[in-house]
Amino acid sequence: MHNTDFQNDFMLDSEHSKELFAYYGLAVYYGQALEQQLVNLILLTKMSQGKVVTEEELEELYERKMSSSLGQLIHEARHHFTFSEEEISSLNELWQQRNRIVHHYFKERIHETFSPEGRTRMIKELQDFKERAQELELVLQQYIGTWMAALGLKDESAAAWAALERMHAARFQERGLDEEL
Repeated sequence: MHNTDFQNDFMLDSEHSKELFAYYGLAVYYGQALEQQLVNLILLTKMSQGKVVTEEELEELYERKMSSSLGQLIHEARHHFTFSEEEISSLNELWQQRNRIVHHYFKERIHETFSPEGRTRMIKELQDFKERAQELELVLQQYIGTWMAALGLKDESAAAWAALERMHAARFQERGLDEEL
């Protein structure tokens, strides 16, 4: 019976650990989704200014911006777009928290992973970050959609944007297929 209790405790710990890692993955994903929307906002700004019109120019700028850090993207987006004080505060808080999660999270919190209480606290923190990043990412999506409609992008720019979206969808689909193989 003692062995069964140990196995049950181990299974609970194992499942709880999987839940922690799943929320960690979601937090990182939504941090990247936020980065993507900032890149989109910057690209749209450049397109609206006539600085990027062809598909090749858009792809080149996209690749450069995707290699930028979240902090760099926030800084650049703030130069081109007016955010509310609340949005600026949220962007800065999420940026700092995202950096802690990506670069230091398990190094700083490793001891908490050994107890159900510690893992529960970590899961709650990751859930909170995910929800806040997701909410702000959706706000940025709305800004981009509204701005695109209001700008009535020129045909060539609109075609370049559509081509970029198709390219990213194809890359995403290819990656999914590669992972299945």
